[in-house]
Order: sequence, then C-alpha cells, then structure tokens
Amino acid sequence: MKLRILLAAVAMTAALATPALAEEYGSGSDLISRGTPGYSPIPRTTVTATDEYAPGTIFINTAERRLYLMTGNGQAIRYGIGVGRDGFRWGGVHKVTAKREWPDWTPPSQMIARRPDLPHHMNGGIDNPLGARALYLGSTLYRIHGSNEPETIGTAVSSGCFRMTNEDVIDLYNRVPIGTTVIVKN
Repeated sequence: MKLRILLAAVAMTAALATPALAEEYGSGSDLISRGTPGYSPIPRTTVTATDEYAPGTIFINTAERRLYLMTGNGQAIRYGIGVGRDGFRWGGVHKVTAKREWPDWTPPSQMIARRPDLPHHMNGGIDNPLGARALYLGSTLYRIHGSNEPETIGTAVSSGCFRMTNEDVIDLYNRVPIGTTVIVKN
C-alpha cells in the first residue's frame, strides 16, 4: 500500500512539472523527465573500454545506440542514446563547441521543409524536444541533447542528433568541457 501511495505521489509530481519548475530544479531533479522520474530503458553504467581513445573523449557507436565517455584506466561510462533514423545517421570527428542548459530550439530549414507543422522556434523548457541540456557538435546541425521522450532511447528516430534521457545528458554535460572530442562511428 505504501508503495502505491509513493508511486502515485511521484506520478502526480511529474505531471505537475512546468517550465518554471524545470528552471527551479534544472540542476538535475527528477522533475525534469516525462514519465517515470529517473527512467531509462538503457541504464547508465561503467564498462570496460579500450584505451584507444584518450580520457575525456566521447565515442558514439550508432549501431549499438550507445555513447561512451572514456574515463581512463580501461573504463568508460556507457549511456543509452537515440540515434538518427535511416538516411539520417552520420559519422565523423567533431568537438563540443557549445553547451546550453534548457536550450531554445530552432529547427533547421531542412527539417521545416520535411515537417512544416513544426514550430519555427521554441523556447527552452520541459516541453522543448532538446530537453534539459545540449552539447553542440562543431559546425554541424547536430547535438547531443536531452529528451522529454525517454522511451525513444535505444531507437533510431531522430534527424541525426543523439538523444539521451534528461538525467543522462545532465550527467554528461557536467563531466565534459567545451572542446571535448566526439567520435561518431556510423
């Protein structure tokens, strides 16, 4: 019975989350996620990794739908991600050139052409598709960003960006500086 009451309270709290609450609790509160707070279909974990990449490097394997942050000593933090759908996956090496908390979203013209129903601009906040944080990749149109749709983690649904749960993107955002190397294997 106590568990049911606790789950109902958690669900009610998540349902009441607003952009103002998101800003107030933006440093990592469970209120920033849609659905069950803290939920990820692919939990973040520490794994054994190759020493091929320097500590601090982000390695993205789109086929695995995983992002690895190399921590050194043969280890990495592995995160589940959503990747680009067929025709939108890409590979290459870039740097994190900017980081934003609760970023605004302005869909590129190519996306608007495909989806004219999209807004031309959306202020940052809990309903914004970029989620709680975004890491911008070089001069590309792509980002590593949060998502208010955690059920899409582990799937191929984006237009080329890499989606993470809000909790995971906040964790990554806090660990990497601007200038971090990002290697994307398609």
